[in-house]
Amino acid sequence: MLINATHPEELRVALVDGQKLLDLDIEHTFREQKKSNVYKGRITRIEPSLEAAFVDYGAERHGFLPLKEISREYFSQPEQPGRKRIQDLVREGQEVIVQVDKEERSSKGAALTTFVSLAGRYLVLMPNNPRAGGVSRRIEGEDRTQIRQHLQMLDIPDNMGVIARTAGIGQDFEALQRDLEYLKQIWQAIVEAAEKAPAPFLIYQEGNVVVRALRDHFSEDIGEVLIDDESAFQAAQQFMTAMMPKVLNRLKLYDNDIPLFSRYQIEQQIESAFSREVRLESGGAIVIDHTEALVAIDVNSGKSTKGQDIAETAFQTNLEAAEEVARQIRLRDLGGLIVVDLIDMESPKHQREVESRLKEALKLDRARVQVGRISRFGLLEMSRQRLGASLEEASYEPCPRCSGTGQIRGCEGTALHVLRLLHEEALKAGAAEVECKVPVDVAVYLLNEKRLPLLELEAKSNTRITIIPDPALLTPHYEIQRVKAEATPAHNERTNSSRNLRDLPNRPARAQNGAAQAALNPLTAPPPPSVLPPPKTLPQSPQQRDKSASKTATPPSEGILARFVRALVSRYEPVDSQTFLTRALGEEAIPPAAEPVSGDVETKASGDTETPSGRSRRRRRGGRRARARRQSGQDERPHDGNDEADAAPPTTAMDLEVAPPGREVRRPKEALEWSDPASSPEPPADEALRYPATRIPRADDWH
Repeated sequence: MLINATHPEELRVALVDGQKLLDLDIEHTFREQKKSNVYKGRITRIEPSLEAAFVDYGAERHGFLPLKEISREYFSQPEQPGRKRIQDLVREGQEVIVQVDKEERSSKGAALTTFVSLAGRYLVLMPNNPRAGGVSRRIEGEDRTQIRQHLQMLDIPDNMGVIARTAGIGQDFEALQRDLEYLKQIWQAIVEAAEKAPAPFLIYQEGNVVVRALRDHFSEDIGEVLIDDESAFQAAQQFMTAMMPKVLNRLKLYDNDIPLFSRYQIEQQIESAFSREVRLESGGAIVIDHTEALVAIDVNSGKSTKGQDIAETAFQTNLEAAEEVARQIRLRDLGGLIVVDLIDMESPKHQREVESRLKEALKLDRARVQVGRISRFGLLEMSRQRLGASLEEASYEPCPRCSGTGQIRGCEGTALHVLRLLHEEALKAGAAEVECKVPVDVAVYLLNEKRLPLLELEAKSNTRITIIPDPALLTPHYEIQRVKAEATPAHNERTNSSRNLRDLPNRPARAQNGAAQAALNPLTAPPPPSVLPPPKTLPQSPQQRDKSASKTATPPSEGILARFVRALVSRYEPVDSQTFLTRALGEEAIPPAAEPVSGDVETKASGDTETPSGRSRRRRRGGRRARARRQSGQDERPHDGNDEADAAPPTTAMDLEVAPPGREVRRPKEALEWSDPASSPEPPADEALRYPATRIPRADDWH
């Protein structure tokens, strides 16, 4: 037996056979152990539906006391035949002496009992349960007969019961009687202490792990006990002097420079007890998972190649896993229902051998274990007595991020969940603002990938939505707070100032310092441009108008999309049905008839041919040449006022373009060619959407 007590916060006891770790017990001073402690408590509530009472014994959560665990001495009326009701037997506010039978686990309170049991070295005394008593189930044969004879000779009070432990095998009558007297003194001290003070308070506390280890684990098979701490050695020496003086010479103080557990090479074996997966020598492995209902152990063959075929390999791996499962159950102190998923075996003979190997390995366990048969699904069920908190419960704490599940929701899933909650909160009546604190990665995803839904939600609900990245939060945690319209004046002022900023049409863009850096500051998604009210223009004084007129306004820079749309729209013009048909049929357009002016006389030159448009061919040719000369800048002939010579010829459908009312604009076909933007003047404002325009955009302008 090795006892490591160099660190007062953690005391470890290990049973070692050579260099193989057989059993392990760890106690932490920062975690109070309540099992087997005796308290004086008060019944606070009676629950008839559960046939149990809840007892305040001084802990944070009240203990659970079933009716079957209540001694008759606490009944308010004599026991009667038939079914008993707990509300008729005990009452609220009644004080009782209880002992912790099971430790608190997760959300469950401690299980209590009024049948106190005091464990000694050889005997277990049950002072208020005379019906209990007997011999341990592990004692068999002649040893069982001998110890029964010693129990009949002991001076046991009528209202008490005694159970003989396995450590009492081979002990004489005097040793058993001395142990009984020691336990009777402890019970008498408990009764006297309970009468001195009102409930709730602690009456009797179990000894530390050193005393418990010597009392529960020490046997004749243990050759020596090594302790590496002076104070722990003195406590063990005092206990063995009083209870086991014959084996006091086996107790030794370890004072070597090499750590005690490292000397026997068991540190690695202890760490395997904290691991989820335990490797087997053959190459297989067992995986241990804890659930609320049971402990699941899965056996995997892995790289095991022990057998000649697949059936033999499965059989040999299961045999090796059976011994390791029994060992891990002891090391981890697992209790409750345990299910082992073995590798499938077709042969019933192989199944029986695996069951026998497991039962043989469990004989070293000091807890009661019930083992079932391998089912047709390859599952083996067993139930083990819960002696205390398991190694995982005593050493581990639930993960604050995943709450002990081992998995968390991803960034995208958390962001979508938060977005749905924001939608729900924003649509509630009276919501003026919704603030959401989320992890940085979730905030980056919302502001980059879900900005448009946030804008639409703000416009739809008329609610300000603020996304606040919080580096202290981790996925999947978040905080959402809804602020009503009737908030404090300071808050209303902050909200109103933000809304005034949102009314500005052109807000300065935020500096791009990276997605994560930008997300560290609280950001609010701006509203969509379609819902913005038009900017208000304040009246200017004459001085301000003069200043603004003297300054050249800088046109806003166009983006790629704006340039593409402008280039696309500039190729087309709205036309009427007559012009469309004329262009489609390839005929000349018929301009609208001019209204005659009073006093004017229409004259025709000789030789001119009348056209459908009422104009002469000569006039059309002369007008076309004159217009071409004017377009190229070569026509320097002074205008003599002759309307006949300067009149433009009739224009075809390809020459006609849309003009303002009362004016007809014609352009020669020779001008319809690509022009250089540097040499061509910009078109007037009213010709920006006409085709063909004075300046046709080049192909690279469209990009």
